[in-house]
Amino acid sequence: MSWWEALILGIVQGLTEFLPVSSSGHLEIGQALLGTSGEENLTFAIVVHTATVLSTLVVFWREVWQLLCGTFTTLKWNAEKDYVAKLVVSMVPVFIVGMFFKDEVERFFGSGLLLVGICLLLTSLLLWLSEFIVKRRGGEGHEVTYRDALIIGCAQAVAILPGLSRSGSTIATGLLCGVRKETVAQFSFLMVLVPILGEAFLDGLKMLTGAEAAPSLPPLSLAVGFVAAFLTGWAACRFMLQIVRKQKLIYFAVYCLLAGTLAIVWSLL
Repeated sequence: MSWWEALILGIVQGLTEFLPVSSSGHLEIGQALLGTSGEENLTFAIVVHTATVLSTLVVFWREVWQLLCGTFTTLKWNAEKDYVAKLVVSMVPVFIVGMFFKDEVERFFGSGLLLVGICLLLTSLLLWLSEFIVKRRGGEGHEVTYRDALIIGCAQAVAILPGLSRSGSTIATGLLCGVRKETVAQFSFLMVLVPILGEAFLDGLKMLTGAEAAPSLPPLSLAVGFVAAFLTGWAACRFMLQIVRKQKLIYFAVYCLLAGTLAIVWSLL
């Protein structure tokens, strides 16, 4: 993978990580169009996913700092500890999938555009359904409950599939559960911090200890991809917060419908 290919894929990852259009699906499409393939794809995906998670920390640094202070500076149960506990509950499903089904999940990556296209259509359906239900229900909604956190966490675990948007699935699921739209986007973005950073740390540790072969990607390509994903991820995260507040997910549902259809047609040619 050359540096300019890494630049393009990094931008794709950064823009699509927070927009409800599936970053993994678009990475699969981009890699197919650029002709990059092999085990280096998974390594690159981990690097750019880490970059976008770090961009989340930049956007939500005040909220993260408040949660850390409220959690570790007092022994009393408070709102910050309650919120962190809900984040932990939301991580349980993806932890189970990562621990016991990692090899099965990794087989889906690089499996072709047909699966990506089908999952993009499912993302489109989920976004449209959440928009339709929320408008019919009306009202402001409620804060995230432990039940909501577990259900949203299950949506995140299923969204490991390429083409099924993680942010789209978790935000739409939260809205369907009745969570306030001002709350659900922030919860969706914060709940992914530990799983992705933990995955990146474990994979890096395996490479350092020799348990896995080091990636064959040039350092420049990794660096360019990381920076591109970080900067575009920061911009997309801020943009997505505004989109959810204005309840404009239907536009992304249409985009996913078109992208999914094109991916399926391309795979059948």
